[in-house]
Amino acid sequence: MPDRHMIGWDVGGAHLKACVLRHGRVVDVAEWACPLWQGLDRLDAALDAALARWPWAATVATHAATMTGEMVDLFDDREAGVARIAARLAGRLAGVTFYAGASGWCDAGEVAARWAAIASANWHATAQHAALQCDAAGGVLVDIGSTTTDLIAFRDGQVATTDGGDHERLASGALVYQGVVRTPLCALAPRIEWRGSSVNVMNELFATTADVYRLTGELAGAHDLQPAADGGAKDADATRRRLARMIGLDARDADAYAWLALARAWRAAQVAEIAGQLRRVVHDHGLERGVQVVAAGCGAFLVEDVVTAAVGRERPWRAFGYGRDVAAVAADAAGGDRTVIEAWCDVCAPAVAVAALLDREHG
Repeated sequence: MPDRHMIGWDVGGAHLKACVLRHGRVVDVAEWACPLWQGLDRLDAALDAALARWPWAATVATHAATMTGEMVDLFDDREAGVARIAARLAGRLAGVTFYAGASGWCDAGEVAARWAAIASANWHATAQHAALQCDAAGGVLVDIGSTTTDLIAFRDGQVATTDGGDHERLASGALVYQGVVRTPLCALAPRIEWRGSSVNVMNELFATTADVYRLTGELAGAHDLQPAADGGAKDADATRRRLARMIGLDARDADAYAWLALARAWRAAQVAEIAGQLRRVVHDHGLERGVQVVAAGCGAFLVEDVVTAAVGRERPWRAFGYGRDVAAVAADAAGGDRTVIEAWCDVCAPAVAVAALLDREHG
């Protein structure tokens, strides 16, 4: 293999994401389902898949890692989660370095002392990487993923928020616990529009946001990796059946157009919630006069509507795509199809970011 390969890893609670850089440029990006709450063997299986894709990686490349998987209920607490995930990675990847947010990097031997900085720091990596590529005027990373949304302000080449952990970001609005795949629909709104009137929603795990965006045609199949709420099929009929249950009906009670309208109502509810939180972040960081927005995540398709709802059409804002404008993609990546690899960089942004940031340090 050519020298200077860097691999970035993002160990989430539901997915493992990874990015390969060669001489500072992205050459490959991938994602695997990793339901970590079911056991560390799920992480092992995902790592096996990654190392089958890049069989040279374990010993030849330099590795940068970040995580959010310490939050899953497999672990008694976050400290234990960080320690066990880090130990698993260190056992499989030679010389892996862990991202500790604003405090920098640490090796496996320092994890125990610095676990709080390592825990759920992946958002900081993406925002820091975006900040370095945008001008000093300031902006916001809007990363809408499968499970959560990060709304992170940056300015002058640095992350602007002083929030540390998830708790602080939940309080400030920088972390919205909604995504476009795994979020139960009952978490989006207590009532929903149905055929011209508002109805109460069943607070049951009958359907998730994947059902909404599968029906609207916006969720790519490659990112629809988690089981449906009922463990069933993901075709249109099964999707409509799950949506119908949310309002006490069966799919046969309406036609396909009515169920699409219901999906769009759920979409509007999610856009409104994320937009309200973004408005708060923009205000708190003094960005009302104009803002740069870096879109990322498998839900990046929502970002334009979210920003428009948050700041209005009359306020200027500049749109950047993380994969298109921040990640440095090699000309020969994905067989030369830049569009494909840029889309995967959006989805796996924290993995791309930690690889790029550590590669930058190594010069």
